[in-house]
Amino acid sequence: DVQYALEGSIFITGAAIEWLEDMTLIEDAAESEELARSVDSTDGVYVVPAFTGLGAPHWDQRARGTIVGMTRGTRREHIVRATLESIAYQTKDVAEAMVSDADIDLSSLRVDGGAVKNNFLCQLQANIIGTEIVRPVVDETTALGAAYAAGLAVGYWDTVDELRDNWQVDRRFPQDPDADIEVNYGRWKDAVERSEDWARDEGGD
Repeated sequence: DVQYALEGSIFITGAAIEWLEDMTLIEDAAESEELARSVDSTDGVYVVPAFTGLGAPHWDQRARGTIVGMTRGTRREHIVRATLESIAYQTKDVAEAMVSDADIDLSSLRVDGGAVKNNFLCQLQANIIGTEIVRPVVDETTALGAAYAAGLAVGYWDTVDELRDNWQVDRRFPQDPDADIEVNYGRWKDAVERSEDWARDEGGD
């Protein structure tokens, strides 16, 4: 049977953590969680990792990476935390667009990829999106999906239901009902606006 999927593409998420390593702000990805927890907030700093433009729902290839809100008191901990928050904010942007387009209610969100090993990020994601985040035991879903497709093709598995039975939860991150993110999310949108249309053609308006 033909099946359809709704896709929302974000260009830079986990790669933003790699950028922190490139900039020597962290030594490895695991350090980002420790540094982010060491401060109560970003102290007004927002990072928009539009290094290759912005994907869904903005679709602006001229957007560029932007850091706003820095002061003389800004430390690397604030920038690291703001970078992790940017992943959650971008996911919220896409989730809201999908909920609107598909006319559905979002009760939980299953996550995967290297970045979801970061417990701080997963909890932050739950609070910002406003839904439960569910992390599977096998978090490299793309590779697992390729293996599943091959296994179905050669008859190792007979039905898709068998694949569903293989899926297991590693941890659930419930939304913190006391988390108030609306003001911060509004400021995130302001930061995104400042990143948009930055890479204009030379001589253009």
